[in-house]
Amino acid sequence: MSDRTVAVLAGGLSHEREVSLRSGRRLAGALRANGVDVREWDVDSALLDRLHTDRPDVVAVALHGGEGENGAVQQVLELLGIPFIGTPSGACRRAWDKPSVKAELVRAGLTTPDWVALPHSTFRELGAQGVLRAIVDRLGLPLVLKPDQGGSALGVQVVRSAEDLPAAMVSSFAYAETVLVERFVEGTEVAVSIVHDGGSDSEPRALPPVEVEVPSGFYDYTCRYTPGAAAFHCPARLPDDVLAVLADTALAAHQLLGMRDVSRMDAIVDPAGAVHVLEMNVSPGLTDTSLLPTAVAADGTDLATVYQALVKRAAAR
Repeated sequence: MSDRTVAVLAGGLSHEREVSLRSGRRLAGALRANGVDVREWDVDSALLDRLHTDRPDVVAVALHGGEGENGAVQQVLELLGIPFIGTPSGACRRAWDKPSVKAELVRAGLTTPDWVALPHSTFRELGAQGVLRAIVDRLGLPLVLKPDQGGSALGVQVVRSAEDLPAAMVSSFAYAETVLVERFVEGTEVAVSIVHDGGSDSEPRALPPVEVEVPSGFYDYTCRYTPGAAAFHCPARLPDDVLAVLADTALAAHQLLGMRDVSRMDAIVDPAGAVHVLEMNVSPGLTDTSLLPTAVAADGTDLATVYQALVKRAAAR
């Protein structure tokens, strides 16, 4: 591996820039410790020149939000013919839009909380009060509001009373033109990471599910990136049959959406043991408090070993 160069792309200009930089530093450090020749590059106007003058063998995309997950950077890498770890650009575009993903999951027979997605213009043109009343009548309370695109729980609100709904909508609209409103499902929050770190004839596999325990009951941005704000249990403290369903569901969603190399499913397991898919992520976080590294450790390996295997797969494409 020492004669193969890997460029780790992180940063960018999305709301998740700081988290991305942390993911990139951790991944780059892990690979360097295993003898890999690593470049750490921000995604800015100098990136194309760097890719031309110091062309890497493989790119590892550690970007979160914006161009790093909507397929834009992946499309540029495809144009340049540079192999990269992660989902192809077209599938990134599909996975980036949360309402579209939920619709695909339902068509495939997977379970996701009932939802509506409406642009800001609908509230302006039809009257916010009437639209919000219709949403509550259809979905009930409590509700979860989230931007239709993006991650790290930015702009996500849990609303338990109709009186709090208008202010929560305003907060979510600060992050996107369209807001996804879904029925709140009580239960255990779990993340299942998928990696395809085997040989050319292998299949992707599910890592041990990570259960997220948050004293406040809401796994928001602060809890995600503040050490000690949440407790993680891996494997999740659930019956074996539910753990198996979680793995099967994550693999099915990964393949349904055309994801590649690595992904993460966020889900809720309700008290009856049913799995409700919340989101699919093409670029899981790699920070000290992120869920993919937790699952990798519980699997008995480490981040460098997994990503070295992914580098090898990418280079062979």
